[in-house]
Formats: sequence, C-alpha cells, structure tokens
Amino acid sequence: MGMRLDGADRVLQIETDDEENEAHDTIDGDDDSGSDLTNNSPQAPFHSQIGNHDSPTWPQSYRKSMDMFTGVTPPSLSFLKGSSLLSSAYLRSQNPTPQHSLSKPLISSQILEKEDVPPLNPSKLSIVSSAIFSAPELPTSQQCSYTQSVLNAINALCGIGILSTPYALKEGGWCSLFLLLLFGVITFYTGTLLKKCLESFPGIETYLDIGQAAFGLFGRIFIAIALYAELYSSCIEYLIMMSDNLGALFPNSHMEFAGFHLDSYQMCAIISTLVILPTVWLRNLSLLSIISAGGVIALILVVICLLWVGVINEVGFHPSGTALNIAKFPVTIGLYSFCYGSHSVFPNIYSSMKEPSRFPSVLLISFSIAFFSYLGVAVCGFLMFGENTKPQFTLNLPAKLVTSKVAAWTVVVTPLAKYAITITPVAFGIEEFLPSRQLRTYGVSILIRTLLVFSTLVISLSVPYFGSVMSLIGSSLVMLVSLILPCACYIKLSKDRITRFQLAACSFIIVVGLVSAVIGTYSAVRNMAYFED
Repeated sequence: MGMRLDGADRVLQIETDDEENEAHDTIDGDDDSGSDLTNNSPQAPFHSQIGNHDSPTWPQSYRKSMDMFTGVTPPSLSFLKGSSLLSSAYLRSQNPTPQHSLSKPLISSQILEKEDVPPLNPSKLSIVSSAIFSAPELPTSQQCSYTQSVLNAINALCGIGILSTPYALKEGGWCSLFLLLLFGVITFYTGTLLKKCLESFPGIETYLDIGQAAFGLFGRIFIAIALYAELYSSCIEYLIMMSDNLGALFPNSHMEFAGFHLDSYQMCAIISTLVILPTVWLRNLSLLSIISAGGVIALILVVICLLWVGVINEVGFHPSGTALNIAKFPVTIGLYSFCYGSHSVFPNIYSSMKEPSRFPSVLLISFSIAFFSYLGVAVCGFLMFGENTKPQFTLNLPAKLVTSKVAAWTVVVTPLAKYAITITPVAFGIEEFLPSRQLRTYGVSILIRTLLVFSTLVISLSVPYFGSVMSLIGSSLVMLVSLILPCACYIKLSKDRITRFQLAACSFIIVVGLVSAVIGTYSAVRNMAYFED
C-alpha cells in the first residue's frame, strides 16, 4: 500500500468563499470540448445510463482522498481545526436538511463542485460535477507525466511486502517462487482489465465507479468496504512493523504501568501510536505525500543494507531449504499475493495520466521491477538466514552492525508518513455517515481519526504476528480486490463483446482467487490461533 500528488493544495485543501465562487463561475462559463474518455466512446455518459434511482452515493470522498496516492503536491501543513473536507462542504450547503441515506447523495452537487476546484472546463468533470462521484479532475496541465505515473505505480507496488518475501520462500520452498511469478502475471492482467472497465463508460474514474457500473449501488458499497478494510488492515501492519523493529533496537526495554507489565513490543507499540497520532490530525497531507512518495528510496536503502550485510559483513549465502513445503504453502500464498495488492490505486493513476493510453506500459514496467525486486530479496534473504528467516528480514540482521540499525530505523520511520495517508480515506468514509451538520466539526473529525488509530493499536497488541496478519490480508482482501473483483466487473461490463479467451481467463482467475482466498485465510487464522495458544 504505497503513495504521490500533482497540483497545488490538491488534497483536503479548503478554499475561501471568494475563491470557491470564482472557480464555480469559471466552471459554469466554460464550454470547451469533452474529456478523452468521452471523445473516445460513442456511449452515453455513465451517470445517464445508471438512472436516477441508482444515483452516486457513499462514499463521495473516495477519489479525493485516494488522489494522495497518485502524485505529489507542494508542501503545506495545517491541522484539521476550522474545517475538514466533509464538515466544510456540509456547513456551506444551502440545504438545511441533512442527506445521509445510502440512497441519496450525502453532499450537494453544488457544494462538491465548489470544493477545491481549480478553473477547468465542465466536460472534464464528466460525471463528477453532475453525478457527485468523486473530487473534480485536475486541469490537464497538472496531470502526471508518463515518468511520474511509472514512479507512482512502482511506489504503490514496492511496499512492505518485500520484507516478508524471504520468509515466504522459507515457508513454501523454492518452487513457491513460481507462485510469485504467477501472481505477478495475473495481477498485471487484472490491472489492464481495470483500465478497460474505466473506458467502458465516459466518466468512470475510480474503482467504486466500476463497481457501480457493473453491479449497481450494492457493487459500489461492497467494493468501498473492501478497499477501506484493505487500507485499515495495512495500517495495522505498519504499526506491527514499527513495533517489531523498535523492539529489536531496544530489546531490554520494559515498563510497569498501573499494575501492568509492558514488554518491549507493547511499549514500542504504544510509543509508535503516540508518535503517529498527530499526523492523522493534519488537514493537508501534501508534505506527508512527498515523504511517502520516497518509499521507493527507503526500499532501495533497506535492500542495500541486506546485501551489504550478506556480502561486506561476511554473513554470506548458504544454500538450503526444500523444493516444496505443502504444509506451509498456504502461508506463502497470502504473503506473495500481498506484494501485488495495489489495485485500489491503479484507477487513480490511470485517471491522473496525461496519456491514459500508455497505462498498460506503466503497469508492465512497474510489475517487472516489483517482481525482480521481490525475487532478488527473497532469494538473497533466504540464502543468508536459511531456516532461521523471520517474517521481516530486518529482524535477522545482526543487531551490532551499523547497517542493521540503518535498515531498522528506515523501516520504523517510513510508516510515519504512510500511516496517515492510508487511514485518511477510511476516516472520510466514516465522516460521510455523520447525520447532522452539528456533528461535522473539526473536533468530531479529530475524534474519529483518534479512535481509528487507537483501534489499530488494540488489534496490533492482540495479534502481534506480522507474517500471519500479512498472509491474512493477502489471502482475503488482496485476492478479492486484485483478482476476483476486476474479473467479475469486466465480465459484467463487457458481456456483449467479451471473447471466449477473455471469459476463460477471467473465470480461471476468479477460481484461483477464490481457492487461494479460502486456503490462505484459513491457514493464517489457524496460525494466529496457534501462536495465541
């Protein structure tokens, strides 16, 4: 789950009333030609085909909040005090009657048009301005170049999953590397299917739009819940990862508090939570987006540390392991699939591109780099540590070495930026359910974010098993979001023109996803129960 943004103050920025009115007037007065999607498709706009009874609904904030993962904005820091995306929009509404039903838009189209909208032509808004699907599109001049899109995709794919690839190899055996390749090929293909789904109707811009186009209101809400669950569970992994590595740096630390004994992991988990907490109160996360976009640099640094320890510090490489370990193979399924869990971001990357037609090559380059990175780290890490390989290879690095400390601190610091950006879409989704304008205040927004952070702390203390939690996320949520749903949506949207080969390929992937999800989820839950005992 990795992260990016173009355009000044694009994320969560609340403008003055004068600026909003000026932007709104500009939109109303602009009659330029339509967007590329509209021009390339002979079909009627998406919002006119779904009908009024199936009008766009929760979550309306998804596109805006997820745009943090697809670009970099100039740094601008401010806290939630004064307004948030939803509270500000609601309080400025001219309609005193709150609209909080799932069957009605939560925020009026007039307000969403005015919120954070730079001057641009109305056709570029497509369904955004009229159907309230998501935040307005940026002007073309501020969209991502091809190189930026490639970097965004690489940053999304090359995440914390790389820490567990040596452990996955140990658990599944050498033949399991074929599974790493298979999942890479399948998820690349499903990424291209998402592109085709986005092009099926003019105006579809997010994964949620795809779900609604394919399966109506139920599809939109179901996919939203799945994506938010994936983001939330990633925050739990960040906290476990930070706590494990801080605990390894300070193994003898402990604390007695109110009659409770806290070991090094528990104490570090609480400290990590308190350090993270202020970052989720930020209204404008553009600075954190820039830091988070450096995830690729952090990844390269950690990999260099691993190779340095293996080659320079003479830990060495020692061939070992089995060809195939059937008993523990299900764990490997979840760990490898987690590595490719970035499909929630791909529609935003596609929608932000200056040249969307080049999106398949963006996927090809990013998936190729990700696969060879995962493969290289898995092989090197397992050859270095053998059967002693831990769920995070940073925990295997000799504690006395400076290189090991650099790797550990890198892994600790990186989630500080990623956590806030990852939890913010979830917080916005919850805020949309607030029923009255009195509740849409900055105090309530801070309370929601605080409760979310402490809930991840409780879970990370209850199940502090990095490998098992990652395997559970990969087996259940990633299989659903990255394999099953893209194929199901494509079959539904292209049922009149899908070829037999495409239908067979999609059906095969759905079966693989379902079987892997059942086996991997059961195995991960069983392992966590075993550790508890």
